[in-house]
Amino acid sequence: MTIMTGTFAELSPQGQEVATYLEKLVAERKIEVPMLPEVASRVLALSNDPDSDAAQLATLIQGDQALAGHVMRIANSAAYTPNASMVSLQQAIARLGMGVITEISLVASLNSKMFNAPLFNDRIAEIWAHALCTALWGKEVARTSKRNVEASFLCGLLHSIGRPVVLQSISEYTQDNQLSISNEEALVLEQLFHVAFGVVVVEKWSMPTIVQESVQHYQNYAESKHSVEQAMVINAAAHLASEMLTSAESDFDEVLNGTVFADLNLYEDDIETLKLKEETVITGLEAMRI
Repeated sequence: MTIMTGTFAELSPQGQEVATYLEKLVAERKIEVPMLPEVASRVLALSNDPDSDAAQLATLIQGDQALAGHVMRIANSAAYTPNASMVSLQQAIARLGMGVITEISLVASLNSKMFNAPLFNDRIAEIWAHALCTALWGKEVARTSKRNVEASFLCGLLHSIGRPVVLQSISEYTQDNQLSISNEEALVLEQLFHVAFGVVVVEKWSMPTIVQESVQHYQNYAESKHSVEQAMVINAAAHLASEMLTSAESDFDEVLNGTVFADLNLYEDDIETLKLKEETVITGLEAMRI
């Protein structure tokens, strides 16, 4: 994957040095990828096994008390159970389904605490909020456009996984070499390198092809070889998430007039349906934030 090296000239000498280091990591595939939490890996394996059942999922989650607590708290939130209180994982799985409990489990086990970049903790928290928001919007876009709803959550959650990894690499390199770069330059480097880093992360985590292609091509979905529609859904969801998280009062009209929504072949009624999903996404976001 080629990085736009021409933009390095606009960086400070320290920024250029860090950029060269990041480019070398990509070229040599020596990116330090955080370990995928074991429970997340096992939850994903179960979700992809057609012979798995609710009892196996409940047993797996119950093996991690902290995870089980998070899952039950989220399952009992207004986003999922507004009128009743569930007392067991088996009850939660029966009522909400394995797919939803799998999503909740992944969110509870994959979070900003996976990364060690003290200089950028606030930014990494923003990245995760956007990733979760994209996952939730991804389900709504997929449902409205009749695409793969379950895959869209995971693809949305991981679409920007390269961003915190870039920031961790910057943090480690600058500290080890007693360098200092501005937050503005760190953000430029994050934007330049996050796709290349993200591709390596999801490959090393052995994520399904549909996830790998969404990470690699969500910005330029037409370039995807096998998962154009999925990358398209994540592109649309990321735009909706950005509007919701960065505007004091969301105005989706301009976003929904974007090219990607036309490429999804959404009709006017579909667009109006999506506008009404903001509260659903907000409620889900509030419930899943740990």
